Amino acid sequence: MRLFALALSLVGTMTLAEEVTTYQLDNGMDVVVIEDHRAPVVVHMLWYKAGSADEPAGVSGIAHFLEHLLFKATENVESGEFQRVVAENGGSDNAFTSYDYTGYFQRVAADRLPLMMQYEADRMNNLVLTEEDIVAERGVILEERNQRTENSPGALAREQMMAAQYQNHGYGVPIIGWMHEMEQLDMQDALAFYDLYYSPNNTILVVAGDVEPDEVLALAEQYYGPIPAEPDLPERVRPQEPPQRAERRLVFEDPRVAQPYVTRTYLAPERDAGAQEDAAALTYLAEILGGSSFTSVLPVALQFDTNTAIYAGAFYSGVSLDDTTFGLTVAPAEGVTLQDAEDAMDATLAQFMEVGIAPDRMEALRTQLRAGEIYARDDVGGLARRYGAALTSGLTVEDVQAWPDVLQAVTAEDVMGVAARVLNRDRAVTAYVVPSREILQ
Repeated sequence: MRLFALALSLVGTMTLAEEVTTYQLDNGMDVVVIEDHRAPVVVHMLWYKAGSADEPAGVSGIAHFLEHLLFKATENVESGEFQRVVAENGGSDNAFTSYDYTGYFQRVAADRLPLMMQYEADRMNNLVLTEEDIVAERGVILEERNQRTENSPGALAREQMMAAQYQNHGYGVPIIGWMHEMEQLDMQDALAFYDLYYSPNNTILVVAGDVEPDEVLALAEQYYGPIPAEPDLPERVRPQEPPQRAERRLVFEDPRVAQPYVTRTYLAPERDAGAQEDAAALTYLAEILGGSSFTSVLPVALQFDTNTAIYAGAFYSGVSLDDTTFGLTVAPAEGVTLQDAEDAMDATLAQFMEVGIAPDRMEALRTQLRAGEIYARDDVGGLARRYGAALTSGLTVEDVQAWPDVLQAVTAEDVMGVAARVLNRDRAVTAYVVPSREILQ
């Protein structure tokens, strides 16, 4: 017990600020260096401020499609060479696409950083595509959609919910794209997106690990500095949602659904630069309502006290350029209808709003969240992702470093206040996910 108390004491006193240095090259590229000298490795990440929510109408999936195509040939490198070189040097690499960004990364020995910059800078500016590339990789992403979405009733249901939640914003379009539009993606679509968005003035370079900031800057100037900025890069302004004035409801039917459930998402604020307090309070709210099967409000009430559900949870992620969602899910126990499960969920929420939060629960969560922030620093790749995702979603380095303190400052009153504003049925989408509508009768 004394050791545990000492650990909690250390959690409460350790500083969470990483050694971060920032630069901007003359061509507009932002450079972020995160020092971590505990091991001779480096994570090199290139983040483009262009994700699926930035796609033109009618070409959904082009951001993800281009991510795949960037592993093809350039004017100087044959297809697959970059990945082979990374592997031969004992490293690993991959890429990812989100609503708000597209990222590419390599994890290698620190002395291989110049080689990574050389290859990554090359494919930023010198991509060469063939019709064979387009046809082959289009087949790959279509199969990826088949495997991850079409073959998953849960994924299809989430897709329909997002389309109902966001009727004017790009978040309502799946990251991978709609199948009928993916089938039509062509060379012109890919190159148009590449030429406009894959530019240094739309890019954040994050280098984390056993590096010196001045050396990283010199390498960035050598490899990325000569690439010209895109003069026609548009301002990052997206169509926004009109006010939602009524709850939206849907029934998603798929015979492959093994366990019916009710799920609801509410429009919710994201982490904004200089204003992260609501997002921090929502982080607590998700934990309080559904983060733990043994201590959170919904599981305790529905799974244990009343045996109404076999699962109850809540979820929220605040890293988003525009408004995000706060969600709840309840899977009813045998013999309990979805309507009864939803009614029990709403009754539990109403009781929570009346009773509030126990002080010891807030303190336990405060310690838990601070410990999580400290342990996250042990993963240099995770640190690079944390900064890259935040910066491409409108936050600043200062916001990222302030986040642990913002979390620690949240009070029970803050949580209850944001709950009253966000848990509004008129700003929600509620879905019943069922194998057949017959169970609703």
